[in-house]
Amino acid sequence: MSRDLSWVLNDVLQVPGARHAILVSADGLLLERSSEIGRDEAETNAAAMSSMQSLSRAVAPFVGGAGGAWRQTLLEYDHGWIFLIAAGSGAYLAASTAPDVDMEAMSFRMQQQVGALGRAMSAAPRQSTLSGS
Repeated sequence: MSRDLSWVLNDVLQVPGARHAILVSADGLLLERSSEIGRDEAETNAAAMSSMQSLSRAVAPFVGGAGGAWRQTLLEYDHGWIFLIAAGSGAYLAASTAPDVDMEAMSFRMQQQVGALGRAMSAAPRQSTLSGS
């Protein structure tokens, strides 16, 4: 992605208790990261978040109803939360927070940023670099 969207991710972190945010492509590439997370850690988490969104979509029928769409995944840990939402076509926004974060405020802020910048935060699927015949 050629645009610098770190400011978008840093804005998500204005919610008290928010720690890090990353923008991830559907195939697990790190597209952008907030300023407080190192590149290696962000890349590792980008790959994991790609898998998590895939898993979340796969189990969507478990909540009932055919064709229900995945909207958000929340993961709780001893030391905080991970929020994961769709951020445009082929992109996902993930954020980590402290355990006492205002979950509604965090979710709202993430949705607000995604809604305002949906096109800018979209990522097309990677094309193969192998040449055909």
